[in-house]
Amino acid sequence: MFSGKTEELIRRVRRALIAKQKVQVFKPAIDDRYACDQVRSHNGMGIEATPVTCAQDILRLTEADTAVVAIDEAQFFDHDLPRVVNRLADAGKRVICAGLDLDFRGEPFGPMPTLLAIAERVDKLVAVCMVSGEPATRTQRIINGQPASYEDPIILVGAAETYEARARKYHVVPGKPQ
Repeated sequence: MFSGKTEELIRRVRRALIAKQKVQVFKPAIDDRYACDQVRSHNGMGIEATPVTCAQDILRLTEADTAVVAIDEAQFFDHDLPRVVNRLADAGKRVICAGLDLDFRGEPFGPMPTLLAIAERVDKLVAVCMVSGEPATRTQRIINGQPASYEDPIILVGAAETYEARARKYHVVPGKPQ
């Protein structure tokens, strides 16, 4: 988190719009942190989006003349997302996905490993560690001021009040199997 993934997705969508390409943006319906019908970055940038409950909805709602399909918070989608993304790409659409590759436990998150494997291009953005200022590739979930346990639920939608960016050596997960 806090690496600028959504901000980069919005930037790419805006460039496609400047190029007069038809764009559709989708987000998981469970992500209602800022607005139900917008993708918004932590710094306040936003763009209109369609909330959906599953990957298949993206395929169903994508219009024939759409050139670019953007999907935010891809890690929250079901494991059908890579198949949907492949179908869209095979139909000639440019697909842009943004999401976390690792969950708060430091393990591959949802459909992201498969999406990373099938992508033509991957840009891995990193945040700044809240402890050391080093590059941060992990997301530390904080519950009542303490690191969340390995046994806590994987999905918990939140922002700065619940998560911190951490470098590997400062990422702590109590109860994580060695």
